[in-house]
Amino acid sequence: MKTWTIILAVAVALQAASPALAQHMHDAQMHGDKGVKVSEPWARAAGKMAHSAVAYLTLENSGDAADRLVSASTPTAGQVVFHTHIKDGDIMRMRPVQSIEVGPHAKVTLKPGGLHLMLLDLKGPLEKGSTFALTLRFEKAGAVTVQVPVQAAGAMGAGHGEHGH
Repeated sequence: MKTWTIILAVAVALQAASPALAQHMHDAQMHGDKGVKVSEPWARAAGKMAHSAVAYLTLENSGDAADRLVSASTPTAGQVVFHTHIKDGDIMRMRPVQSIEVGPHAKVTLKPGGLHLMLLDLKGPLEKGSTFALTLRFEKAGAVTVQVPVQAAGAMGAGHGEHGH
């Protein structure tokens, strides 16, 4: 009888802790633990013949010092590079950037027509409704991994709530 009481008490404690534990895991994944919040990640669908795709998100630095996004990786692609669009006369051109600065108490939004992540050498199609892991590496905040939902090929925004869900 005593064993069942202990098992029941542990089960109740785990069940009560689960929402708090799940929220902590969500916060650590989506925000990082060192001042950089990553929100609204999303990518555009890419067919099975596509060699590249594009992903977007918002970075928010709640710290007192600037930080920089220095690299990114995903099992979905062989390489992730940072690009921006610049106006060259009447033509918009993509240009690579080495890193993405996030100033203290600043927000940087990667969006269509501006800064974005290019996923090169895709290992398979990105299908609308699927998700993939993306690890962002910051100079100070370290690595933050987020789940990126895939939207329609012509999507213009995350279409999800604050955290890209």
